[in-house]
Amino acid sequence: METLVKNLFNSKMTFLLFLFLTAMMSSAFLFQQKEWKAPASADAKKNPLANDAGTIAAGKTVYVKECQSCHGKTGKGDGPSAKDLDIPAGNFTLAATQGQSDGALFWKISEGRKPMPSFKKKLNETQIWQSVVYMRTLKK
Repeated sequence: METLVKNLFNSKMTFLLFLFLTAMMSSAFLFQQKEWKAPASADAKKNPLANDAGTIAAGKTVYVKECQSCHGKTGKGDGPSAKDLDIPAGNFTLAATQGQSDGALFWKISEGRKPMPSFKKKLNETQIWQSVVYMRTLKK
């Protein structure tokens, strides 16, 4: 009888542990896949730079150095480092990305979200705005 009780207890504990771990892994996955929205104040921010050839060229320079390894040459999220990420790198060619305001994109680049780092200490505001202008050239 004692062995039966121990076996039942062990199987229940194993089952509960399995449920707990499954729930934790599922919630972590769902958390990472949650929509990434900029705050309204950031969304309303206007890009102070002109959408001209000089700004696009400067933005491309920043993009190639800081973004291309994950987001790829054409912005599809297929850069060589993308394969090492837990979640897909953003695809800048999609309407969902292109439909975001410049302010929202500026905020996302500045703040980052795992696995993407924050760039607010690495890039100055002008460089981030230049990147946003360049990202607009990557639409389908």
